[in-house]
Amino acid sequence: MAEADRPDDRRLAHNPIAIVGLAGLFPMARDVREFWSNILDAVDCVTEVPPTHWRPADYYDPDPAVADRTYARRGGFLPEVPFNPMEFGFPPNLLDVTGVVQLLSLVVARDVLADAGATGSTWFDPERTGVVLGVTGPTSLAHPLAARLETPVLREVVRAAGLTDREATAVAEAFSLAFPPWEENSFPGLLGNVIAGRIANRLDLGGTNYTVDSACASALTAVRAAIGELLDHRADLMITGGCDTENTIFSYMCFSKTQALSRSDRIQPFDAGADGTLVGEGIGMLALKRLADAERDGDRVYAVIRGLGASSDGRFRSIYAPRAEGQLRALRRAYDDAGVSPASVELFEAHATGTPVGDQTELTALTSILRDAGARPASAAIGSVKSQIGHTKGAAGAASMIKLSLALHTRVLPPTINVSTPTAVLAAADSPVYANTRTRPWVLDPDLGRRRAAASAMGFGGTNFHVVLEEAPRGTGGDVRTRGGTGTGAPGSGLGLHRAARAHLWHAPTPAELVDLLRSGARPNGDDGIPASAARVGFAARAEPDVERLRSLAAEQIAARPEADEWSHPAGIHYRRQALAEPTVGVLFAGQGSQYVGMGLEAAVDLPPVAGAFDAANGFFAGADPTLARAVFPPPSFDPAAEARHEATLTRTEYAQPAIGALAAGQFRFLRELGLRPAGLLGHSFGELTALWAAGAIGDPDFFRLARARGQAMAPPAGDPDLDPGTMAAVRASREDVATALADHPDVMVCNHNAPDQVVVGGPTAAVDAFVAAAAERGLDARRIPVAAAFHTPLVAHAVDAFAAALAGVEIAAPAVPVYANTAGAGYGDDPAANRRVLTEQLRRPVEFVAGLRAMRAAGVNVFVEVGPGRVLTGLVGRTLGDEVVAVPADAGRGKDGGVALMAAAVRLAVLGVELTGLNRYAAEPTGHPEPSALTVGLTGANHVSEPRRRAYRGALAALAASAATRNQPGTPADGAAAPDAAGADALAVVR
Repeated sequence: MAEADRPDDRRLAHNPIAIVGLAGLFPMARDVREFWSNILDAVDCVTEVPPTHWRPADYYDPDPAVADRTYARRGGFLPEVPFNPMEFGFPPNLLDVTGVVQLLSLVVARDVLADAGATGSTWFDPERTGVVLGVTGPTSLAHPLAARLETPVLREVVRAAGLTDREATAVAEAFSLAFPPWEENSFPGLLGNVIAGRIANRLDLGGTNYTVDSACASALTAVRAAIGELLDHRADLMITGGCDTENTIFSYMCFSKTQALSRSDRIQPFDAGADGTLVGEGIGMLALKRLADAERDGDRVYAVIRGLGASSDGRFRSIYAPRAEGQLRALRRAYDDAGVSPASVELFEAHATGTPVGDQTELTALTSILRDAGARPASAAIGSVKSQIGHTKGAAGAASMIKLSLALHTRVLPPTINVSTPTAVLAAADSPVYANTRTRPWVLDPDLGRRRAAASAMGFGGTNFHVVLEEAPRGTGGDVRTRGGTGTGAPGSGLGLHRAARAHLWHAPTPAELVDLLRSGARPNGDDGIPASAARVGFAARAEPDVERLRSLAAEQIAARPEADEWSHPAGIHYRRQALAEPTVGVLFAGQGSQYVGMGLEAAVDLPPVAGAFDAANGFFAGADPTLARAVFPPPSFDPAAEARHEATLTRTEYAQPAIGALAAGQFRFLRELGLRPAGLLGHSFGELTALWAAGAIGDPDFFRLARARGQAMAPPAGDPDLDPGTMAAVRASREDVATALADHPDVMVCNHNAPDQVVVGGPTAAVDAFVAAAAERGLDARRIPVAAAFHTPLVAHAVDAFAAALAGVEIAAPAVPVYANTAGAGYGDDPAANRRVLTEQLRRPVEFVAGLRAMRAAGVNVFVEVGPGRVLTGLVGRTLGDEVVAVPADAGRGKDGGVALMAAAVRLAVLGVELTGLNRYAAEPTGHPEPSALTVGLTGANHVSEPRRRAYRGALAALAASAATRNQPGTPADGAAAPDAAGADALAVVR
């Protein structure tokens, strides 16, 4: 039957599958949260081979041609994981004869059921739960068990060297002790299929269980089989994924002798200098349900499997050489199954092992199908988690699917690392894919309407798989990153999936007690409110080492000056002996000129309210090239000229203003969720529109639409080369001195009064230039500023008319919070028509920012919070009102961490006494790990060796050494006799 003739009821387009649970162990990651954090933080988890696996001194040689040696000595290795055999009803004496991949897979299976919400639920039916997992080749226990059987060869060799039968037997017996014994449990302990069987056995699952092996495509093969069980209604829940802890010397030798490993010991997918792969360990599992069932049961859905295609390469020059034609078959079948265009996918997780031929073949196939589908240049990010953890072989597809599921769930485009010079295919100007080398918010594209991602996997033997995922539907728990700018969220409902910026607040009755609290290592205690009379200190941080450093520094600073009423340390620590008597907050909204490429990036990654605001703003850029999101968070570029173009795009009013509005709105929403209730609002120029929205005078859709409309209206008119839009200049002087200087320049006028010592003037370009020259002669510091026009002068009359048209019919209601207008003598009240006129005329009237600040201060505001990019307005507050108020910026500016900056603003407000709660609502605590017991053992990717077996082996070595010493020279160790403790331990590690 042709693919197109396949019954529709079997297509995933009509029967989508929900991913409801994720769990895994990967290099430097004991769980999925650590795995995801490492991805977003661009951590290179590849390390030197650990002593638990094999010794480079025994097996390494840089020359690939040397027999029985590998030319690589780095890879991805699992961290130590606590394993309690009694938790799974597993006799401890069987650990030595059970492959570690079976043991650790039990842990991951337990965790994936818990993450899916199956444990203790009413819907979970073990009888209808199955397990299908991907494995690759033999498990690592097979090699030592097979090696034990070679003792006759060893006995023959040492007898030929002159040892007696008794001595040869002793040597052979010592040799055999280095390996696990053959007994009734050894056979099941070495089998790959028993990985699934043991899970079903120990977790009491009644559905099918088996493993599949298609080499490095095994995990996606398993996913395909698991989906079949669900589509056929033979199961209601399936555990699937891939398991591979085979990083023994056997694995290294396999890859070395096929010349697949990197000669530079560095895995660099997509880089022009890539020279091979590095192998890694991993166990990754996904819990799958039919989407309809997941929706019925109220499950959290990480992502939806929308399509899956598979193919073979057919006849080709080599059984393991990749073939583009075969990969194209899998791609076409996947998108036919999904019923969507490949051009709708914005994130690809490539198989990309770092081998030049393999990566080139894959990119060629992928770019070919994307171009045929009409994908635009640089429309999709491409990455490979192998750049961070190595090629985890049988688990590689699972790692890819977990990464994409979390990317869709959290609305984040994750990075790939080790790309300094992209390959020629990626570097081409018309390439539809680009190497995403930086963590970026995944803002919803209005022309696509839904986020989609896809992963590929290929295996030795010419097999190809491609799976298409899309974000979860609304109302399935996939909404933690709110869409359309709703900005809702509750403590504990946040992502908690990566090392987001966190607030750290402590309080105590006295400074001395606060110092003791900090030094005790106690957890922060200020998230639920702080007594007004308490001493309090806090900071924001992302990495745990920073937390410990700042905690220690805070204690030192308080102890050094216990009588101080308040201080702020340059490291970002804020302290007060007690709260402000009456903290009254006013919020300032940034205007044009504060924007910069990448503004708010980390805040949008960390916090759903910020991400949601960018989604909403981007929704009004359908058909635009670029969209707002592409202007603010452009794809990474390796060309300095491209970086300059990105900056130029964002200075255009049609992008700058809605971008500033999106960030300011997102920051304000977050602070409002925490409990911020401002007493007054003041925007600078464009910021006045944002202030009206924050006051409830304008609804969400109108605000984001008007933000773009205002920017479009203020863009210089096109088509008239003789039209002078004018320009502006900043003058460092008082208003009075500027007015005197302007007397001889009637065409130049005041545009902004920003601070007592800063005035901005504007007018025709020639007139402004003449004024700047004349001001210099007067000793005034006047400088041209780079703007598109003379804003807030009659030269932007065209903008007034265009913006008035956009405002027609918009209900600008009475603000629920006072909004201080920029225009002298103007205000906002109950008359919508009058409010529209004030907002429209503001475009050509001077911005009286100083007057606004002074009016807010007169009304009792003593704490000013600046929202939007940068901290320009914070500086203007200090220059206008001095030390009688506190100004707090929500952003730190270009090159700084916007997530930490926003959280730092919340911390400082709480320290001042502003009532905020739930500051860390979107940064849940890491997943807990079982408490160790007396029977708990630490497992890595290497097979377990019990202490009694270690002692027996060392004892045998010691006896051999003693025997040799006695035979050769009584009382003296023989030449070459090893020290039993050291050599015994190392050798056992190598051969186990």
